[in-house]
Amino acid sequence: MLQNVAFVVLDRFPSFEFGVVCEVFGTDRTDDGLPVYDFAVVAGEDGPLHSEHGLTLAGAYGLERLAEADLVVVSAIDEQLREGVPGEFPAALLRELRAAVVRGARVLSVCTGAFVLAAAGLLDGRRCTTHWMYAADLARYCPSARVDPDVLYVDADPVITSAGSAAGIDACLYVVRKEQGTKVANQIARRMVVAPHRDGGQAQFVDRPLPAEPADTLAEVTGWLQRHLDQQVTVAELASLAHMSPRTFARRFVQETGTTPLRWLTGQRILLAQRLLEDTEETVDRVAERAGFGNAMALRHHFRGWRGTTPAAYRGAFRADGVTDQGNRPPGRQGRRPAGGSGGSPKGGLLPQASTVSLARKVLR
Repeated sequence: MLQNVAFVVLDRFPSFEFGVVCEVFGTDRTDDGLPVYDFAVVAGEDGPLHSEHGLTLAGAYGLERLAEADLVVVSAIDEQLREGVPGEFPAALLRELRAAVVRGARVLSVCTGAFVLAAAGLLDGRRCTTHWMYAADLARYCPSARVDPDVLYVDADPVITSAGSAAGIDACLYVVRKEQGTKVANQIARRMVVAPHRDGGQAQFVDRPLPAEPADTLAEVTGWLQRHLDQQVTVAELASLAHMSPRTFARRFVQETGTTPLRWLTGQRILLAQRLLEDTEETVDRVAERAGFGNAMALRHHFRGWRGTTPAAYRGAFRADGVTDQGNRPPGRQGRRPAGGSGGSPKGGLLPQASTVSLARKVLR
């Protein structure tokens, strides 16, 4: 279980990304019944350290603090990039990052902090991401890494990388959700007044982040979908609700949300299934029906693809009373390897109830 978090900061660190990590992991929310993390800011190099806006960081821990952490977060280094090439990173820091992974800790980079992980050799052979402006530079800097410039974050457990700025919030909340469940992540997001979940596979760049006119939006459609997740719908039916042709609707949906209608809907159904598994004693079959998957077999297929575990194992891990289905034991740390929202979900335009896997694949691109 996630308890101890160390946040590595280098000189000229970006202020926003620094605040993001401190807000998620460094704020005491025990008054809301949320877990408190043993959180520490660690100086990745000799100080004094300054932010890009001239703030001075005092009282940071030394690198030895990383040896205690369950999660090591590496801050962005935007101001240290010169013509796409970062400067030298302290050898001691790179050594400690490698040691953290070897002993079983997770490592998460925010934005261009991915360059630090690359220098430590932690991105070799791994899929990863960073801010889209620096993705090509990262690919040149670490040719053995598989850099994906189009996503918000990538979970290549135990190494997690995120895109720029606000995607750091998404990645941090994703780790909380992965380790401590939907309820905890949602409550933290509510306190921060941010979206509780954005799929890691969602595009970094959304063509139409704001509608041209108040009515020129799909909010009504997505709101309807969230209220009727148990119903089988098609792109044509949703397009009719939005007063658009199916082709225009599918294109507009990607423009406004950064993902396809099917992927968005499947993600929402997975989130509902998680909440039901955590908060109710309903059977997996009933959870599958309420979440729109139709039956337990389809739910297990999608749940494993999106979360890297079974519904019963997830319930065993996150139910406070320890209730499990069919005698399944909660999985160990290595037994839960969510796919970061990037694996297992079919692509397409038809929005099935997911009662069968084959139906889910009969989709329009």
